[in-house]
Amino acid sequence: MSDAMCSPVTVEPPTVRRPADVWRLLRDAIRGAPLDLTTAPIGKALVMLAIPMIMEMIMESIFAVVDVFWVAHLGAGAVAAVGLTESMMMILYAVAMGVSIGVMALVARRVGEKDLEAAGRTAAQGLVLGLAISAAIGIAGAALAPTLMRTMGADEAVIATGSGFTRVMLGCNASVLLLFLINAVFRGAGDAALAMRALWLGNILNIVLGPCFIFGLGPFPALGVTGAAVATSIGRGIAVVYQLSLLARGRSKIAIARKYFAIDLHLMASVMRLAGSATFQMMLVMTSYVGVMRILSSFGSEALAGYTIGFRILMFAMLPASGLSNAAATLVGQNLGAGRPDRAERSVWQACLVGAAFLTAVGIVFIAGARVLVGLFTDEPAVLEHGVTYLRVVSLGFPFYAFGMVIMQAFNGAGDTRTPTLINLVVFWVLQLPLAWLMSHHTSLGPTGVFVSLAVCFSVFATVGVVLFRRGRWKLTRV
Repeated sequence: MSDAMCSPVTVEPPTVRRPADVWRLLRDAIRGAPLDLTTAPIGKALVMLAIPMIMEMIMESIFAVVDVFWVAHLGAGAVAAVGLTESMMMILYAVAMGVSIGVMALVARRVGEKDLEAAGRTAAQGLVLGLAISAAIGIAGAALAPTLMRTMGADEAVIATGSGFTRVMLGCNASVLLLFLINAVFRGAGDAALAMRALWLGNILNIVLGPCFIFGLGPFPALGVTGAAVATSIGRGIAVVYQLSLLARGRSKIAIARKYFAIDLHLMASVMRLAGSATFQMMLVMTSYVGVMRILSSFGSEALAGYTIGFRILMFAMLPASGLSNAAATLVGQNLGAGRPDRAERSVWQACLVGAAFLTAVGIVFIAGARVLVGLFTDEPAVLEHGVTYLRVVSLGFPFYAFGMVIMQAFNGAGDTRTPTLINLVVFWVLQLPLAWLMSHHTSLGPTGVFVSLAVCFSVFATVGVVLFRRGRWKLTRV
């Protein structure tokens, strides 16, 4: 690991000496006990933010598995329709995450400055922007659903089966976009437990309503695959209503009044500037993933399937590190707002070290137990070997990737969305895709060359991020 990553940093664990203290800390994190993130011990602040964020992501992962499970009972055409629609929804997710990053950074900064009215105005302007975007996507998506599916390569049978699903998902996309956006407001305010509850409510309703609308259980109509989209829209729509009620009643640190929704061109411009850069950042990440899939597809379905299985296992293991990254982003934003940039930096290094320790342990487990883990998903020898190779090779970059994840979110939390966007462009497009092609097609490594390129780029990604972070220019970002 580079010298930059080994900078001396004092880890400040939360004051926990007995099992009762551990339980109390976990309970407070889930309950959302009040905590000033600009003065509390950094270790405690990280735990209080990260735990609900991790639980939020776990529920989202469970939902994705359960939803596909029910739809799979309708046949391959229904599953294909869901898969094609999800590919189209990736654009929406990138926009939602981009706008959310911008709003979170601005809200965190205002909360750190103790200007809660400005934080509320920022949240309201972000909601106005989100509604405008979702309306444009919804109208176009609902009207053009069959055409969009045909463009994605769906045959007429799949279109006949799944166009209703696509029409509902795209037409009601506001439930997804606003859920992302308002949860970003809660995270920026330090109310990670509220964000967790909102997402759990939406996903639990989705899981319960899914089979009811798909198969027509009880008084519900049997809508087939379209029922899955209806359940998703209702579940997440109710979660959005719950979120809005929390903001209107002042249950969060910030409250939104009706007058805050009057268009403020200066504030809206700030939100759009950060959101635009962050959205492009997310697009780069997602499209580079598609590029990797395209390169691997040239080696046949076994290599692609092995990579897909390994990637799903890896993403589940990444959830705690993702929670730490999001927690670091909130701490950076609030501490910069409070005029404490040194404390913001210490928060990031501590999150990096904890994340690296966790992912190093996960990497060791993956290297030793890759065959067992991949074997849970497939018994085809060729697929198994590719999946095992992927996990073992990529695990070598885990300690670096932990630093990279936290550092990128720290830049975003500071409102410096431009730096991680440029890093993603250079590492994942200028470096990773050409390197993956060269190592897989012009050496004897074959598909393994793609996996090696991923591990190499994880390391470059982290090293470049750490070097730029240590320069400290992010501390001067004005939002």
